[in-house]
Amino acid sequence: MKKLKLDELNRASVAEFKAMEKFPVAVVLDNVRSMHNIGSIFRTADGFAVEQVCLCGITACPPHREIEKTALGATQSINWKYFETPLQAIEQLRSEGYIIIAVEQAQNATMLNEFSPNIEAKYALIFGNEVNGVSEEVMANIDACIEIPQFGTKHSFNIVVSAGIVLWDFFSKMVEKSLQ
Repeated sequence: MKKLKLDELNRASVAEFKAMEKFPVAVVLDNVRSMHNIGSIFRTADGFAVEQVCLCGITACPPHREIEKTALGATQSINWKYFETPLQAIEQLRSEGYIIIAVEQAQNATMLNEFSPNIEAKYALIFGNEVNGVSEEVMANIDACIEIPQFGTKHSFNIVVSAGIVLWDFFSKMVEKSLQ
């Protein structure tokens, strides 16, 4: 087995990426404070070709060198918008036909492994602050809540790990359904 070099990966250019069909998901960051986490979310969003990233509240916006340190240019390929509050983002996304889903540990949350996305739907996945999670005001305005099953001694995953897990799960389930 031979490891591929960067020029052998056949990645799309930013212009090609902007023109291609996107995965019908928006990522919403509810007051995320770490610029490294924000940059990593952009990079993960690029990897799954999501439609957009919504930055809300105290979540920093590009351009910023601390975001770029982990985004590695993904702030140029991913469409993003800033909203003063996550409720403004939810209102906008709902008007565009997105189903609003919080990723949070909550009463009556659906475990991620039990959630079955509809391939005809568009989803807005909300990821919360590193300390406080998804805000209570957002939780009062969602359509559903998904929780990632955990089995260790810690009570949460890092936000970027959570985003990667959830996006991969949605992507794999929706691709599998589209092939049936």
